[in-house]
Amino acid sequence: MSILVVGSANIDYTLNVDRLPAPGETVTAEKFAQMIGGKGVNQAVAAARAGGSVAMVCCIGSDSNGQRLRAALETEGIVVDHVSVAPAPSGVAVVMTAAGGDNMIAVAPGANAMLQPSMLNADQFAGKSIVLCQLEISLEATLQASRLARASGTIFILDPAPARTMPRELLARVGWLTPNESEARSLLDLPYGEFDPVSAARGIRAMGVSNVIIKLGGGGSLLLCKDGDPIFIAPHDVAAIDTTAAGDSFNGAFAVALSEGARPENAARFASAASALAVTRCGACDAMPYRTEIKQLFSLDTLAAMTIR
Repeated sequence: MSILVVGSANIDYTLNVDRLPAPGETVTAEKFAQMIGGKGVNQAVAAARAGGSVAMVCCIGSDSNGQRLRAALETEGIVVDHVSVAPAPSGVAVVMTAAGGDNMIAVAPGANAMLQPSMLNADQFAGKSIVLCQLEISLEATLQASRLARASGTIFILDPAPARTMPRELLARVGWLTPNESEARSLLDLPYGEFDPVSAARGIRAMGVSNVIIKLGGGGSLLLCKDGDPIFIAPHDVAAIDTTAAGDSFNGAFAVALSEGARPENAARFASAASALAVTRCGACDAMPYRTEIKQLFSLDTLAAMTIR
């Protein structure tokens, strides 16, 4: 079974700093690097390395960065037949990562904003078991992806990042919504303070979403299926150095496990292992773990209970 990713493609300009700056403050970076990124590409690479057969729909620029992005996808074995080239700069992101892994990110969409609904068609979705989407492309393109996924009988997984208001039409087609705590708060218009992930998951389900996973970072994750009780997925105890790729590694691995027939809670455990490995490394795509590494975090008993091969 194969996975289609519809999303963004960026070049990440990463800065490693001792601490994140306050508003108006300048800090000195210890290290600078240019890396392949964008939430769409990140999730595509995560899924491919986790063992999935992956194709991608995205829009890159007619510049050297666009050439780098296409080459990177091809190197990972990702099908690029549906990658479009726009007469614009490729998307870029500036990522500041502090000691301990916290980060701040600013994105200039560039060519990503030129991915039009008309660039999506039924043939791209035919035969796919999972469609992964995020919110770094236009809402119109995301809506069209959800329509085509529904029409093809494909599970639609939406990562609501960066957070924005979404129409009920979109939420009603989501098979799995995967917000982190901040995005869940935004969806539900919750003030900062105490956060109850179970109540939040139920609130999101009430908005029309079929199933919810709230990613809680170092606190693990909370899964709520449409026909079940909340399930807490415990985190792995790792020393995080860069959390940039955590959510994307989770989504990519989760999609692979679901496509192979794993029960949702076991797919989430597989995804949790992937994200735990990702945060122990620097960068986005470069941090994505491979299938053999992910499986090593499972006990033999857990593996025996799963359909992950």
